[in-house]
Amino acid sequence: MLKLTNLYACYGAVDVLKDVSIEVNEGEFVAIVGPNGAGKTTLFKAISGLVTPSRGNVYFAEHNLLKVSPHQRAHLGIAHVPEGRQVFPSLTILENLALGASTASGQRDWNDNLEKIFSWFPVLKIRQHQRAGSLSGGEQQMLAIGRGIAASPRLLLLDEPSMGLSPLIADEISERLVEIHRSSKLSVLLVEQRVAEALHYANRGYVLETGRVVLSGSQASLQQDDRIRQVYLGM
Repeated sequence: MLKLTNLYACYGAVDVLKDVSIEVNEGEFVAIVGPNGAGKTTLFKAISGLVTPSRGNVYFAEHNLLKVSPHQRAHLGIAHVPEGRQVFPSLTILENLALGASTASGQRDWNDNLEKIFSWFPVLKIRQHQRAGSLSGGEQQMLAIGRGIAASPRLLLLDEPSMGLSPLIADEISERLVEIHRSSKLSVLLVEQRVAEALHYANRGYVLETGRVVLSGSQASLQQDDRIRQVYLGM
């Protein structure tokens, strides 16, 4: 479904991504983990069109994304839930979700998607007429995920959904993401600093360090890798 090959991206003269190749197959839950400054957010921006790669290829299904505008990428079925949530604080929950449903498929599936979002995140249904700015951080993250789902995407990009949340709330949201993936067969690409948790939920993973993929493999192989265990899992 999604395939990046030999991707480079830079800010000025500094390469942030260096020869990165990753793949997400239909229906997979894939995690990209690594420390701060590894290039994880830049990678997502390259997929969604907010950063233009200097070299390499980005394909989604049969589409060369480097020839598709950022706005049109959403219509192809890519939903990006950005780092820091970025909900519209002065709008209600329902209005935020409606903005997410701006694609043709989102408009078509609005009623079904809203029912699903409210079943996965009941607090959003209870407070649907409340302004987003009055929600807690965890509730805002639920809303940001719901807004992405409202677009009826084929691929959901999740950038650090646990950022700024307590471990308890972050675990709750991660469990909802697994439920969403299993029940909808939606493809998910997750960027996360919580390595143990990300590898626990994902089918496969990539480790990104200083802009390069240094390890990749199945959930089991990465969890058992000595480098992962020592550097990221403290074992």
